[in-house]
Amino acid sequence: MMLLYLSTCILVYLFIMNALQELNQTLTACERCPRLVAYRQRAAREKRRAFRDEDYWGRPVPSAGDPRARVLMVGLAPGAHGANRTGRMFTGDGSGDFLTPALYRAGFANQPTSTHVGDGLKLKDLYIVAVCHCAPPDNKPTPQETANCRPYLVQHLQRLRNVRVILALGKIAFDGLLAALTETGIEIPTPRPAFAHGAEYRVGACTLIASYHPSRQNTQTGRLTEAMFEAIFKRVDSLLNGR
Repeated sequence: MMLLYLSTCILVYLFIMNALQELNQTLTACERCPRLVAYRQRAAREKRRAFRDEDYWGRPVPSAGDPRARVLMVGLAPGAHGANRTGRMFTGDGSGDFLTPALYRAGFANQPTSTHVGDGLKLKDLYIVAVCHCAPPDNKPTPQETANCRPYLVQHLQRLRNVRVILALGKIAFDGLLAALTETGIEIPTPRPAFAHGAEYRVGACTLIASYHPSRQNTQTGRLTEAMFEAIFKRVDSLLNGR
């Protein structure tokens, strides 16, 4: 019986992994938003002086993480010279420099740094997606652009079967996630959840937690501190492990 159980677990894992890989392949070829296509490609051509010798990714940035994850992290969008350069979410910019050490301290990452795709970073029990997978000007996708990208988020929600906690980073991600959850048929609580740092809601079988986005604008001004972010992950841990 144990062998049958293990074989079933392996087959389920492989099925989910393949489904996510296929979704990411489709996603990275997307050209639904002409403004974003033009912007991400221009950023990849013109580059930032510090990265002028690097080859930029310059395409929609795929999701990443553990297919068996119990925690789903929903971000805003790739940075023009961060993930749009490196090809991995929260890698190569100030947001990643703040987020990755926090993930490491919380036990969701095997190392405290995230600099490039081949740096050895592995996420454990965590999967990262975004409400917009292309770098937008001024880090602000339009409502139509997030709507265009929403089917990818919906499909991620449908494929990631073990998720128990969803962490939304920033109001745009929070609102986009609620819209995607609605499209999957999950009933949103009444009154409708409102974004606030540390706010917590029960949505379907999952707990939704809101956090300020770890952008430099928030971390350098003290709106989001390491202690505040650490408290979010302590709450995630308590939800997962009943502490």
